[in-house]
Amino acid sequence: MALISRPFSCDSEPRLMQAHDIATVMQIQAACYGDDFLEAAGVLLQRLQSAGNTCWVASHQGQVHAYLAAYRSVLGQVTPLHGAFQVGANPDTLYLHDLAVRPAASGMGLGSRLIHALLNCSSNKTLSWSALVAVQEAHEFWAKYGYSVHEPDDPLQREHLASYGPHARYMVRRLTAA
Repeated sequence: MALISRPFSCDSEPRLMQAHDIATVMQIQAACYGDDFLEAAGVLLQRLQSAGNTCWVASHQGQVHAYLAAYRSVLGQVTPLHGAFQVGANPDTLYLHDLAVRPAASGMGLGSRLIHALLNCSSNKTLSWSALVAVQEAHEFWAKYGYSVHEPDDPLQREHLASYGPHARYMVRRLTAA
């Protein structure tokens, strides 16, 4: 399935997240999520250190307004809320853990630009799947990008999914042909 294509008003290409971006990422996170979903700066820094080549930011007029934190994983493995990224030894899945766009930048296409950039990154072309946990009723948003709800088979992974609340949905999409 092709990704949605629309014009972007981003003033630069998405770039890899750096440690100095964590404070801004924390501000964006606070503006987008309720207290239950806020993750500590130390958790974000650990994730950046373990999967820095799959954590990206997007800017407008020189200021970071959006981020996407991801890592290489295994299909069916769910990172619990506030949990460390468990980068798989033999990954087959690009796990999109967190996408957030500053509310003031909504409608600029920054989130879409980050999704396109990460899914099309040449280093991710060997992965067969992408997965994520949709929170705050975002499953319809992700369905537009080809993701569909998939209930994890493993009881531990269902427990990890439950850490996001009763309305969280594990979603997957195929990246390569079978």
